Amino acid sequence: MESPEAFARKVNEICGLYQSAQEQSWEGAHIVSTDEMTGVQALEHKYPDKLPLPGRCAKMEFEYICHGTTSLIGFFDVATGRMEKPYLNPARTEDDFVEAVKALAGTDPQVSWIFICDSLNTNKSEELVRFVAESCAPAWNWGKGKTGILKSMESRADFLHDPSHRICFVYTPKHSSWMNQIEIWFGIINRKLLKRKSYLSIEELEASILRFIEQYNFTAHPFKWTYAGIPLAI
Repeated sequence: MESPEAFARKVNEICGLYQSAQEQSWEGAHIVSTDEMTGVQALEHKYPDKLPLPGRCAKMEFEYICHGTTSLIGFFDVATGRMEKPYLNPARTEDDFVEAVKALAGTDPQVSWIFICDSLNTNKSEELVRFVAESCAPAWNWGKGKTGILKSMESRADFLHDPSHRICFVYTPKHSSWMNQIEIWFGIINRKLLKRKSYLSIEELEASILRFIEQYNFTAHPFKWTYAGIPLAI
């Protein structure tokens, strides 16, 4: 469990990033909220849904056939409200996360990128450290073997969180996924798409997710973040 001081420090840093996202965007920087939806199921409803009738609501079949799962690594641009460069893959490994980050950062390779994410080990991997080091600190002294910045998960996190790097990672406190704005977006796609549609294959599910994101981005707008890190009164 984190100390109250450590919790407050992380919360205040993230709230500050949310509040400054528009201004930093005007200067060319990107503040991105990222996380993964794992085990997204391609569910086929066993029987067709029943359409609404006068005085009766629609009825959705509760029995289903599962045609497999996929995982979505999402990148929510805090300043614009757009979902950028979604990464769909059956697995969600350390390599998958690094590849997804590389693809997004490669769309604007000269500017600052700040990724807000949870403290999962996947987000502090050796490969991620090496990518950031090659992009931002090629002259860094790695040491030998598991020493230097690769010594531990904490040393990796400290390196990735270094604000002097062009690509920086900011970690939410433990048990505080509610601090990550992308969780709000995941709730939207879950309510409006995934809980309602019937899919015959993984390919159909993934195509549907990408279409939803494309349509969502047409009218996307940033979330109004009102929490400022101050404990709520009871």
